[in-house]
This record gives sequence, C-alpha cells and structure tokens, in this order.
Amino acid sequence: MNASAIGNDDLVDTLHRLRTDGYVVLEHQASESLIGQIEEELAPWFEATPRCEGDFHGWQTTRIASVLLKSPAAQQLLLDPFVLRLLDHVLAPYCDWYQVNLSQAIRLHPGQRQQFPHRDDDMWPCSKTNEYMVNVMWALSDFTRKNGATLLWPHRHLASSSVPDPREAIAAEMPRGSALIYLGSTVHCGGENQATTARTGLVLSYCLGWLKTYENAFLAYPPAIARSFPKSVRDLLGYRMHRPNLGNWEGQDPAIALTSSSRVHPTVDALPEDVAEQLRSYYEMNGR
Repeated sequence: MNASAIGNDDLVDTLHRLRTDGYVVLEHQASESLIGQIEEELAPWFEATPRCEGDFHGWQTTRIASVLLKSPAAQQLLLDPFVLRLLDHVLAPYCDWYQVNLSQAIRLHPGQRQQFPHRDDDMWPCSKTNEYMVNVMWALSDFTRKNGATLLWPHRHLASSSVPDPREAIAAEMPRGSALIYLGSTVHCGGENQATTARTGLVLSYCLGWLKTYENAFLAYPPAIARSFPKSVRDLLGYRMHRPNLGNWEGQDPAIALTSSSRVHPTVDALPEDVAEQLRSYYEMNGR
C-alpha cells in the first residue's frame, strides 16, 4: 500500500488484513529524506557496535538499542499518524494507554542464517485473549528474499504454537522507506542473508501500557534525557501514570520527575473513571 493512498477509508481494510493475516506492508510510508537522516544518525553506531552473540539475536547481526536517543529523527517514525491510528484500535481498548516496548535498529550481514521462527509476545508467559503487542519494521534498505527480508507465516497467530511449516512462509519484500506492521502473536523471523550486502531495518514495537517492556525505557531514556523529548514521545516511553496507580513516582504521575527534584509529594489517586465512581458511590451509600 502506498502512503499517498492511505486515508480514513483505508483504515478498516488495513485493520482487517492485519488481524486476518497477522501483518500488513505499507510501501513508501516514510520519505526518502527522513530515512536518509536516520541512516546518517545511526551510521557511527553501526560502525562502533559489535555483532550480536547468540543463536536468537544472530552471530552475523548488529543490533542497536535506545534508537530514539541515537537517532532523534527516528522519533518521527515512532509518531507516524497512521500507525498510531492502527494502535488505537488494536491495543488501546485493552489498556489506559500503550507504550514503547522496544526501539532497535537491526542489520543482517551477509552470511546471517535464518532466525528461529517465533512469536514476540511469548516473552509474556500467560494466556492471551487479545493482542499484547504490535511491531513496526521500518525498511532502511530494500528488503528482498535474498538479503534476509522478514519471513512471516500468515494466519499462524490464530493457530497453535507448534513450529510452522517453512514452505508456508512468505518474505516481506518491500522497498526502502516501507513499514511492515505485524502483531506480537504473528509467527515470524529474520530471513537468511544470501546477498553480498547487508539488510537494515528499524523496529519500533508498542505494547499494552501495563506490561513490563523488553527495553527498560527509564534506563535507556532517563529523566535528564527524556525531558528534552516532545511530550508525545515521553508519554509513549512511560513517563505517565497508567490507571489504576501503576508506574507512579513519589505517589504522583512520573512526568513530575522531569520537572521536579523534590521527593516530598502527596500521593494522588489515578483511577479509571468507573473505579472512581464506585468509590464515590460506596461512601455516599455509607454516609461517609
């Protein structure tokens, strides 16, 4: 799907395909100038960062974390309006607000073997009746089957957790600047890079606001750094309280940590409206 063609009428169709297939590709969703700026900002980090160590993360793979700090331009991808509209439908009904689960730039070097097929939401070992996570893989280079484009198993998010048939996988081939959006329950993996050049992507992952995240946002972006970010980014990083009363700092919304050094504050309720009404009704009925 081309970004210029995406409008309000496309939201329902895109949501349907995402929920049915487990993924959807938005071609040329980011401008060439933005992708070029992100590449430039990440270049020294790719140069300095050692390759991964482990069968899951890949021995011929480079991964860069805390991307929103190392590439300020990547914040624009994080706040992509159409992506956020999708998240409002997939994640927002099940939490007070959704948050950044992970920001990671990934480069598959030539010779990197195919990754083990997996579901990302298996990191939370519990039964799930709704989606916990949505990932967006932004293509910083062209993704082809030969250079290790992400492999996905359509409809497998609706099936059991057995190892999928490799013949059923599809390669998410897409041009640079495109976005592959896939559910946390979608079976997928990095493909094998049989090319002579690297394949580079940037994953921005979002999850329900009451979950423990893959990347510790408060170490990746401590208050001294986060206070320089736009409020919309700070909110996604968790510098806000999730009702009821989750993630507070000194009894208040953690956003206060960005403006105050005092550790003396009153503890303030942060309750969903239905719970707050329950409490009010209780005290009215009991004459208190």
